[in-house]
Amino acid sequence: MAIKQNYKKRGSTFTLVSLLVVLVALVAAIIFWPVDVTAAPMHSVTQQEDIEATTLIHAGDVAPDFTVEMLDGSKVTLSKLRGKVVLVGFWATWCPPCRQELSHMQKDVIDRFAGEELVVLPISRGEKRKTVEDYIAKMGYTFPIGLDGDQSIYRKYATNYIPRSFVVGRDGKVVYVAVGYDEQIAKEIDEAISKALK
Repeated sequence: MAIKQNYKKRGSTFTLVSLLVVLVALVAAIIFWPVDVTAAPMHSVTQQEDIEATTLIHAGDVAPDFTVEMLDGSKVTLSKLRGKVVLVGFWATWCPPCRQELSHMQKDVIDRFAGEELVVLPISRGEKRKTVEDYIAKMGYTFPIGLDGDQSIYRKYATNYIPRSFVVGRDGKVVYVAVGYDEQIAKEIDEAISKALK
């Protein structure tokens, strides 16, 4: 009986060691697997093509009309803003580049163009009022925020990807479209707004 138990112990130890060896080999294969760096740009091209395919409104198009409920309970209708330049931006609290864009909204857009005929409409896409309220309160933002919980407004402009920015000219036509946010896009938004205000 003692011999059989000892044999079973050795067998289970052998199985455990074998499994560990296989696992280590798999991890090593994953870590040291050769990477084809020439494939990296292909991913970028594919993503860019996907962004273009999911963009429904382009520069030169008439901006689709909508009425958005703001956090304060008021409502804003885009077509009633004709004669002014409008920056429509879709964002979400979970999106890092969206949060980055919002953090620059007051100083780089609202304060920069104070006194100009510009309306800034950051619209939260697909989130509950409470989530947006909590985030805005936490960050201390005081500018108006729109709510698009069911994404019905967003779907008039795109089917995927945020942040998205649309600069709408005085005549209701889109003059600039951006997907994402970085220093270059911030500069382009600034230039598009400045040009549209002239």
